[in-house]
Amino acid sequence: MLPASPSSLSLHLGKTTSVLISPCLLRVPKPPGLFPVGSPLSRTSQEFSRPDTINCVTLTPCSSIMLNCSRPDPPSLLEALEPVFNMRSIRPVVNVSTPTNVSIDFTLFGILGVDEKAQVLKTYIWQKFKWRNEFVRWDPEECGSSWITIPRNLLWVPDMVINEFMEKNSAQFVPYSYLFSNGFVFDEQPVKVISSCRLDIYTFPFDTQTCCLSFNSYLLSMADMPIDLSSTAEDIFRLSKEVMTTKGEWELVGLTTKTFILPAVGGPYQEIRFYVSVRRRATLYVVNLLIPSCFLITVDLFSFLLPPQTMDRSAFKMTLILGYTVFLLIMNDLLPITGNTIPLINVFLCMCLALMVASLLETILITNLLCGSAHYSPVPHWVRVFVLHILGHLVRFPPKPRDLDGAVIQNPSAQEMKVSSLVAEDSEAPEQKGPLDEDKALHELRSLGRELQVIRLQVEQQLSKSQSSEEWIQVGFIIDRLLFSFYILFISVSFFTIIIIWVQSYNKYY
Repeated sequence: MLPASPSSLSLHLGKTTSVLISPCLLRVPKPPGLFPVGSPLSRTSQEFSRPDTINCVTLTPCSSIMLNCSRPDPPSLLEALEPVFNMRSIRPVVNVSTPTNVSIDFTLFGILGVDEKAQVLKTYIWQKFKWRNEFVRWDPEECGSSWITIPRNLLWVPDMVINEFMEKNSAQFVPYSYLFSNGFVFDEQPVKVISSCRLDIYTFPFDTQTCCLSFNSYLLSMADMPIDLSSTAEDIFRLSKEVMTTKGEWELVGLTTKTFILPAVGGPYQEIRFYVSVRRRATLYVVNLLIPSCFLITVDLFSFLLPPQTMDRSAFKMTLILGYTVFLLIMNDLLPITGNTIPLINVFLCMCLALMVASLLETILITNLLCGSAHYSPVPHWVRVFVLHILGHLVRFPPKPRDLDGAVIQNPSAQEMKVSSLVAEDSEAPEQKGPLDEDKALHELRSLGRELQVIRLQVEQQLSKSQSSEEWIQVGFIIDRLLFSFYILFISVSFFTIIIIWVQSYNKYY
């Protein structure tokens, strides 16, 4: 029987349920398998398919379908929803031109980690979708409840995907969704997201990474399924900070969102991107990696106070290099592995090791100059000018002035000639014939004086050093002081750089 008002059409389905159809174009044929055999809608469709019944009803544009329950209990409501379950394969709209608005939201429960080598971010979220099913509407008083939980596989679910997803969701499966009397469906489920992310670890371990989670429909365009946010980005960030369960290496420091409309062949589609910013907790790396390195490089710095003439300085530096190498091998697992950029901390550690090796080589050079410079050729002119005059004044170690008055005495060849002449003169002295009245005592005193002069010249020859040997030794000391200055400069710049980067990384989001 047609209703008195043209605004609706009531179809009584047996004794249990009835469907109230708002103004729309509705055909009720007898499609095979549309309704279960023996159900009220099945019997009604058979009646409508007889020649003497109405085959179609043409009305004004549609709104929704009202389900009536025979009893106010869940079994009766579930029985009334059986026709809706059979239409789960199509988008839940009465008119195909009507869009299905989907609201998305999520809560970030935990940051599981960041894989620098694979360039992925591992997070655990609780995603929430909300949309309206126009095939569903009932009176809460008549059916006894304003909502009911339905298995997800019995309802139409939007084909929302996260574009950066790299692996299958391994979170616990939640099979149910909430269905409300006004037709709205709330679908919530946990997702373990392993998403691709472009990581920049140049400032490791004081780095902050921003990764993107893009939500969009896989097939439906914006005209069929527009997307919007059910919560603001500030609310999502605040709630995620409150419920965050993981207190590991990473912490959530920011979350923003942006909507994009991208062109496509079947029409533009909509995409919502969430930009998740996470920051690494650097305390572990500072305590276990940076501070020990700074201690070792400082100890190597003070080793310059040891005298280079002894072998203890070389042995001490070799022990430091060996210990630092073992330390780097043990702490290798803490360093990031990636091929994009070289982290700044890797450069710092390599510079520390390079300075230790350079200081050991410099100690070997100085020891060699101190022990064997007497056998070297004179210092080249460019070395004398560049090292002794330029670098010497730079490190406040000016060259010593040459002793020209004692050049003959300090020349080994002249000394050897003078000593040999005195020895020859002394050997020839007894053969000379002095006057007969010469006193024998005076002759002995002169002979003793000549012997003392020979002994004096030989002692001076052993104690004095050649000018070239003095210059080579001075070159070694200038290099030693120059490397000591580089050490101080490197340690000072490294300490200030680490402190500045550390402070800036914490002040960026506050």
